[in-house]
Amino acid sequence: MRSLDIAGTGMQAQQTNVDVISNNIANMTTTGFKRRRAEFQDLIYQNLRRVGSNSSDTGSIVPSGAQVGLGVKTAAIYRINAQGNLQQTSNTLDMAIQGNGYFQVTMPSGETAFTRDGTFGLAPDGTIVTADGYTVQPGLQIPAAATGVTVNTSGQVQVTLSGQTAPATVGQLQLAVFPNEAGLEAQGDNLYLQTSASGAPVAGNPATAGFGTVMQGFIETSNVNVVSEITNLITAQRAYEMNSKVITSSDEMMSTLTNLR
Repeated sequence: MRSLDIAGTGMQAQQTNVDVISNNIANMTTTGFKRRRAEFQDLIYQNLRRVGSNSSDTGSIVPSGAQVGLGVKTAAIYRINAQGNLQQTSNTLDMAIQGNGYFQVTMPSGETAFTRDGTFGLAPDGTIVTADGYTVQPGLQIPAAATGVTVNTSGQVQVTLSGQTAPATVGQLQLAVFPNEAGLEAQGDNLYLQTSASGAPVAGNPATAGFGTVMQGFIETSNVNVVSEITNLITAQRAYEMNSKVITSSDEMMSTLTNLR
């Protein structure tokens, strides 16, 4: 019976849906996390009577035909890149991006990764690094004698040195934007890599056209809406139960056939 396989694909699809929702809920407090949404497509159709075929020698045409769908499949899992809330931390090296853009990070392999997580710190030599110790490009160093660090909205990093009244500029942070942010490949650790789908990154200074601003002393929270996720979870659970009911009903129908005397 087709209904067994069809309902099976429905249960698999809803299992994927629940997996995506559970990952969203698990990361509801992850800095810079962007929620995902599963998208589904119907499978191919079996033609029992092809639409538009001739039904007689006089040229009459079948107006609608008869097609039976064979189930559902996962088409994509989209990342929703909506802005998360900005949470004040008062930590000097915490930075959030308000608007478009990603911080650029140099991986141990030499690759450039991209992140919205601006919980930065200092390496032993004073270089600004991520929580895992990866260098934040362009590799700015804070002098050991600095008594204060200021990052303005345009990404310019300035330090106050003992005995000096005027701040000294140590460098400029840049952001990267992509033609298709959804095409970035998630690597875990709040990092993304460029792919052929994302397009090549375009680097630029914050607060310029097309780029967001840098907010010092803030972090961007996850954009997961817990109420929406719980609602989606209940919907997915009910859909799973209904597909399982189809399998139960199909099995009962087959049992009826086998029990015929």
